[in-house]
Amino acid sequence: MSRKTIIVPKGQRAKARDGSPWIFSNEIRMDPAAKALGPGAIVNVRGEDGREFGTGYFNPKSLIAVRLLAAECDVAIDADFFAARLTRALALRKAIYDRPFYRLFHAEGDGVPGLVIDRFDDTLTVQIGTAGMERQIEAIGAALDRVLAPKTIVLRNDAPSRALEGLDSYVRSFKGEARRIAVEENGVRYIADLTEGQKTGWYYDQRDNRAFIAGFAKGKTVLDAYSYTGGFGILAAKAGAKEVVCLDSSAPALALAEESARASGVTIKAVKADVFEELERLKAAGENFDIVLADPPPFVKSKKDLEPGAKAYRKLARLAADVTAPGGLLMVASCSHNIPPERFALECAQGLARAGRRAAMIRQAGAGPDHPVHPLLPESAYLKAIVYALD
Repeated sequence: MSRKTIIVPKGQRAKARDGSPWIFSNEIRMDPAAKALGPGAIVNVRGEDGREFGTGYFNPKSLIAVRLLAAECDVAIDADFFAARLTRALALRKAIYDRPFYRLFHAEGDGVPGLVIDRFDDTLTVQIGTAGMERQIEAIGAALDRVLAPKTIVLRNDAPSRALEGLDSYVRSFKGEARRIAVEENGVRYIADLTEGQKTGWYYDQRDNRAFIAGFAKGKTVLDAYSYTGGFGILAAKAGAKEVVCLDSSAPALALAEESARASGVTIKAVKADVFEELERLKAAGENFDIVLADPPPFVKSKKDLEPGAKAYRKLARLAADVTAPGGLLMVASCSHNIPPERFALECAQGLARAGRRAAMIRQAGAGPDHPVHPLLPESAYLKAIVYALD
């Protein structure tokens, strides 16, 4: 096998020596031969001292220059390789869930950086974030056919982060015909749009947090802010909530929420508005809710956004607390991996203090077990959700 070898210089303390799948551009010998490689080329990685780091893919234009796929050199990256990784990931999900609705594959957590797959029974959405995986689309598709034989595979390759890898943005069907589908989660039937919806069409990461909140919902009034298609609100209604308001700025998302509510046999009130403005209006009107949920899009999209984003989370926590009834529950979430958990918790706590509310933190949680995290990449555990009991 003729394959370029990337060298980690002697004395370079790369985290990959401890098992990290990432090797940064300043941790390798970026010689002319390496610079000449095309983005996504499969390479071997060895230390100058002769140590094998393994097989990975290389991008000379990325800060993360190498993403490792195997601990041994000269491993064939083909349909057999992906089928083996997918089979392992599938076995884990089947052990956790009794219905085929989950994140099937979660990038580094399942051993293939740059590859995310969500399963909706016989339909899969595939999200590829790196040049290395873009080169492997055909092999990934062949492996999926072998392991699951899905009717439909949709490529949701429109994440903004693809630009950092020099990749274009697109959504298309790889197999079958893309369509709106039904999602089963926590005993509720939701409708998802796999081509026009956000991310891969659905957010499985909040499944366990939705179930937790639903346990308190019977007989309560609920405000689901940034509701998207009603994930929290509809489950709360199904659990017996007295009133559910789904608040979002997207009319198409709210239309799907109303359709999902009908499919689940419940009633919600959909309100299209800017969340910050509507929370201010509700406060001025003296309206409040027993349970308030605030699960916004990422406020900290990159490290340069940390300070303004942190301020936004603080303001959101304050406004959400203002409309939470005495003795009520408030959940604030962040899907921004660029804000550390401790900083997010601090900003929320300060927001509650500025609202003049005393609070007890009763739950801190991330994504469910179908979103595994590589133990040496804690920063990839992006989701943070905090639930408070307010006096």
